[in-house]
Amino acid sequence: MAQTRPTAENTALQGSFSPVAPRSIEETGLNMGLIADLVLKILYYEGYMPAAGIADAVCLPFTGVIDQVLEFLKRERLVEVKGSSGAVRESAYLYAITERGGERARELLERSRYVGPAPVPLERYKEAVRAQSVRSIFATPAMVREALSHLVLDESIIDRVGPAINSGQSIFLFGPPGDGKTSIAEAIGSIILKGTIYIPKALVIGGHIVTLYDVVNHRAVPEEENDRHLDKRWIKIRRPNIIVGGELTLNSLDLIFNEVSLFYDAPFQLKANGGMLLIDDFGRQLARPEDLLNRWIVPLEKGVDYLTLHTGRKIEVPFDVLLIFSTNLSPAQLVDEAFLRRIQHKIYIKDPTLEQYREIFQRVCAQRGVPYDDKGLAYLLKEHYLKPGIKLRACHPRDLIDHLVGIARYRGVPARLTPELIDAAWESYFVNLQTDVS
Repeated sequence: MAQTRPTAENTALQGSFSPVAPRSIEETGLNMGLIADLVLKILYYEGYMPAAGIADAVCLPFTGVIDQVLEFLKRERLVEVKGSSGAVRESAYLYAITERGGERARELLERSRYVGPAPVPLERYKEAVRAQSVRSIFATPAMVREALSHLVLDESIIDRVGPAINSGQSIFLFGPPGDGKTSIAEAIGSIILKGTIYIPKALVIGGHIVTLYDVVNHRAVPEEENDRHLDKRWIKIRRPNIIVGGELTLNSLDLIFNEVSLFYDAPFQLKANGGMLLIDDFGRQLARPEDLLNRWIVPLEKGVDYLTLHTGRKIEVPFDVLLIFSTNLSPAQLVDEAFLRRIQHKIYIKDPTLEQYREIFQRVCAQRGVPYDDKGLAYLLKEHYLKPGIKLRACHPRDLIDHLVGIARYRGVPARLTPELIDAAWESYFVNLQTDVS
């Protein structure tokens, strides 16, 4: 299906792909054997089910697909009809697994314990990713400003975020800690989240099942009236906005084989297709930064990734992700110039100016119900920043005011920008690195 680029006036960010329900086994892209094996395992666990319930469990239509599979299983004496759930329709017939079918199901479960929606072939998933590409997103200046309106940023930063989103490729956010890099990345994600895409609940890759839909990392969209004719193996979600931090390892970027369930879980970047993947606090992972960065060279350049089955076979999968690295470390500590060239957009997030700090402070006071006072801020800046030489950070106003409010509540006094409360908040927030704890 042709992909139409959204205009500034029409920025729904909706993919152009709609998975139509199959009318035959051939249209599922699967073979009879795979669907029959899945039905057998479901009946093995459930005991008996109406035919319509079996169709719902595997997310395939009864007419033209499951009716054919059940007829095949009956001929093979693997299932039998045990009556009807009350209606005279064939879809209401109750099916049970036979002794022979039970033996077959146990053999199947020794190879894979996956029981759930029928998978979608990898080639069809590739077509869907192309049709719903994150590169179809078009962010306007108004959208970017709205998304970043809760932050106090230089105009130069705001002007660079929009083109970075529209590139649909990669962004490197770097600068001192506490100045809003993660918040900027989350704001970018909020723009992406305005769109929806369809993803398979599970894939079949090289004969192996890979679960893709993840209730933790994906936000499902409620079904609408016009969705009922669609292929139930797919689910409509908000464009993914996946954030990983220090827990990221090289192993988690490959297919994850569960030795107990005997099927795979998709890695983060596969789950993020069509959306954003933020690698937060980059450089703090257990894996070396250069190893993690080298892992992204081929996906960033070619738009494809290579995953490995536990058999050793390499599988090519689409890589359609807005990849964002966020780090407090200097780029020179992490990467060489050659890799930085592969990251399309580099944005330095610097410490706030005095005026920006004041605006952030005023906003936080208003949000927390603390009366703003120029004298109080002047005292804070003089005693706790200028004298000890502490740098301004964008996160400080929020954290200090939260500490101040908590201390005031405990003491039973109004939360005000008094020297006493400011000093107490500062001491509880900052640690004196010179303190002797021996």
